[in-house]
Amino acid sequence: MKKLLVTGASGFLGWHICQVAKPEWEVYGTYFSQNLQIPKANLIKVNLTNFEQIKHLFEEIKPDAVIHTAAQSSPNFCQLNPNQTEPINVTASCNIAGLCADYSIPCVFTSTDLVFDGLNPPYKEADPVCPINYYGEQKVKAEEGMLLRYPQTAICRMPLMFGMATPTASSFIQPFLKILTEGKELSLFTDEFRTPVSGTTAAKGLLLALKKVQGYLHLGGKERISRYEFGRLLVEVLQLPGTGLKAGKQADVKMAAPRPSDVSLDSARAFALGYAPLSLREELAALIGKI
Repeated sequence: MKKLLVTGASGFLGWHICQVAKPEWEVYGTYFSQNLQIPKANLIKVNLTNFEQIKHLFEEIKPDAVIHTAAQSSPNFCQLNPNQTEPINVTASCNIAGLCADYSIPCVFTSTDLVFDGLNPPYKEADPVCPINYYGEQKVKAEEGMLLRYPQTAICRMPLMFGMATPTASSFIQPFLKILTEGKELSLFTDEFRTPVSGTTAAKGLLLALKKVQGYLHLGGKERISRYEFGRLLVEVLQLPGTGLKAGKQADVKMAAPRPSDVSLDSARAFALGYAPLSLREELAALIGKI
């Protein structure tokens, strides 16, 4: 079996990639602060901000392909700590692209829908980027730097993702579930729109990109939905107490990082390649009993 290196295996998306890839690949996953074990995967502790460690990792494993998911992905944390997050979000990404170029192997990078300002959705791959927070800015720098080092890199812009919690990470729905089951109030935005997918669907899209894509690809879902409407669907499908679910506005919540109002992705290119997200209702129904 060919060797797949997945950076950030302890993260929500990285863990799901490892699960989906195992039948077809010999999987090697990196982690740094969150120690974990994944059956039938090889886990390695690496500081990706240390170039010598990354270089040594490539020399030891000799991967046949790389999916780079490792990042500090909290927009608020990046906004408050841009100098601290730049080394992992930008520098490490460019170094990994350079090493993939040296080895002439496929490289997939997970970027974000937050590279857009939210004013002209839905966004296609060729639409101009205009991030409004530091996290989005760092991802744009990484996109551009990686393509400069290795033009064959697949830059996959990811939407909001959800699914079952992993041993070391959770998605945005886990806090929702806890609040609602405890009968507490959950206020969700009616004016923030995304095109979400499950972690499993996203992982399948990235493995597809590994085989078929160079340059930009959007891996959003087929439905544009507000956080509030998603919450209503969550309550209905998972049969949760819904009395605490309230409608709110972005302006009502003070956050360190500004948020765009609508970064829905046009993923027609990915759909044409065989990317096939289920409906959100089907995705959520598949999680019954797992979350």
